[in-house]
Amino acid sequence: MHHSWTIEDMPGQEGRLAVVTGASSGIGYVTARELARAGAETVVTGRDAGRARQAAERIAAEVPGARVRPDLLDLADLSSVAGFAHRMEHGGRPVDLLVNNAGVMGVHRRRTTEDGFELTIGVNHLGHFALTGRLLPLLLRASAPRVVTVSAAISRTPLADLSDLQSAGKYRPMAAYAKSKLANVLFALELQHRADAAGAALTSVTVHPGASWTGLQRYASPPVRALERVALERLFGQPVDRAALPSLYAATAPGVAPGGFYGPTGHFEQRGAPGPVELPRPAGDPTLALSLWEISEALTRVRYRWPAAPG
Repeated sequence: MHHSWTIEDMPGQEGRLAVVTGASSGIGYVTARELARAGAETVVTGRDAGRARQAAERIAAEVPGARVRPDLLDLADLSSVAGFAHRMEHGGRPVDLLVNNAGVMGVHRRRTTEDGFELTIGVNHLGHFALTGRLLPLLLRASAPRVVTVSAAISRTPLADLSDLQSAGKYRPMAAYAKSKLANVLFALELQHRADAAGAALTSVTVHPGASWTGLQRYASPPVRALERVALERLFGQPVDRAALPSLYAATAPGVAPGGFYGPTGHFEQRGAPGPVELPRPAGDPTLALSLWEISEALTRVRYRWPAAPG
């Protein structure tokens, strides 16, 4: 990898089908737009059908000839996840790329999803766990499928403690977020482990975008949001277009390591060209990833079906 990977270095994506979650705004929108610009047929998903449609229309206007289509996907509702996967299966096309990008952050009081999961872990981890499992047959039909799961640098902090996965005992907004972001990393690693064991040619990677103003801050109070926006954009963050680079790098660059963690490689990993960054320390514990996987299967009732490994 040369040090300053930019959007211009992105290989052509013609003939590939990409699914991006949370693509109505922020990093997800930029990710979907740039994949479409590179030639991928891109499914722009969002939890609001109208906003997903507007996003797809905006991409089509910004990128002449873009092949984009909107679809409804609410990760806070497992029946919506199943419905989306069913429509994708009905289309019959292999899925070359899944970008698990959608997320919520800083939900100020404990809320739950349709299925009764704490909202932050429910959307950020369990919804994506269920989605990836349901799309797995289509991913495995692609020649070189990739799953990119968007985590955050907070996954490396002591706040990221999975002992109370659903924050049932004590709810703290940023701790709930940190847990979900560590869960994203552990999920991506265990997915790679299982793909390897099954002899599947799937690449699973995690990214963190650095510091950027995105739709994630929508649950914060207005004064906090205003301050955060100034701090993130002007002081030490980067524009959302640059914050999408780690996702795009992980999704398309040829040298991406299966099970890798990628982020900005500049000052404090807040900004700069994308490249490999250090995994959160708990990611070194395979039993933690395994137990999270088993809990996730039990909660979502989604089992990953791998073809029998070649004997």
